[in-house]
Amino acid sequence: MPRKPGGKRGEPLRELLRLPPGERIELSGYDTRATPGAPDGKRATRADTERMGGHLAGLQERLWAAGTAGDHRRVLLVLQGMDTSGKGGTVKHVIGQLNPSGCRIRAFKAPTEEERRHDFLWRVRRALPGPGEIGIFDRSHYEDVLVARVRHLARPAEIGSRYGLINDFERALADDGVTLVKCFLHLSYDEQRRRLLRRLDRPDKRWKFDPGDIDERALWPAYQEAYELALERCAAPYAPWYLVPADRKWYRNWAISRLLLEQLRELDPRYPEADIDVARCRERLLKGT
Repeated sequence: MPRKPGGKRGEPLRELLRLPPGERIELSGYDTRATPGAPDGKRATRADTERMGGHLAGLQERLWAAGTAGDHRRVLLVLQGMDTSGKGGTVKHVIGQLNPSGCRIRAFKAPTEEERRHDFLWRVRRALPGPGEIGIFDRSHYEDVLVARVRHLARPAEIGSRYGLINDFERALADDGVTLVKCFLHLSYDEQRRRLLRRLDRPDKRWKFDPGDIDERALWPAYQEAYELALERCAAPYAPWYLVPADRKWYRNWAISRLLLEQLRELDPRYPEADIDVARCRERLLKGT
């Protein structure tokens, strides 16, 4: 059943947006314009997003520093959603506040000839974040049970087996110190049309427009069904799905910032102890040697 768009003040956003594992998902029951857990109004929410930026940057620096000293933990943000749902916008407005040295961003397109010669997870493994890094996937391994299903790019039995392979893959990541933050950006059919029209109307946005996006809209029901299956079959305590209403960009940015902040605070990375004689180094510097 869909969750209420509100929640108790101070309740973790992870609890408000997490999809219940093992339950049937009906995307039509979730409001794409809802703002669960957000401050009151657009202006207050944007201001809170700005405030979170500094906290995120500080925690990311601590995670990166800890990674240089043997801490293997890292974070993987997975962004999935229909065209124009805001995957790229999230990278720009949320991840853009972080130090790029500690981030690894990968946008997955149609597989190359080399990638097709391997199993579908091969290219994903090569893009995983290293110790101390925050990895961001703009689309991901889920394309192989979404586009592949809708476009009939593989046999049904093969696609069916991929859900279990994805679950095994994500469990192995969690066991290896990866915190998975999987976000489905839930966009409405009407809002997607408005955003596509804006791309056509603005010369500085037309480069983003692909006429094939119009053809994909005709497959909207099939994509919604494919997403529902992926959200149902690949949700687990170690790799939950968060449904982020995406019709309001300001809420989307706030929600993903908040989800990352909650995860990083829970990890609580620490700066490593410096293996140096601080007093001696200070003395040498003061003496000018």
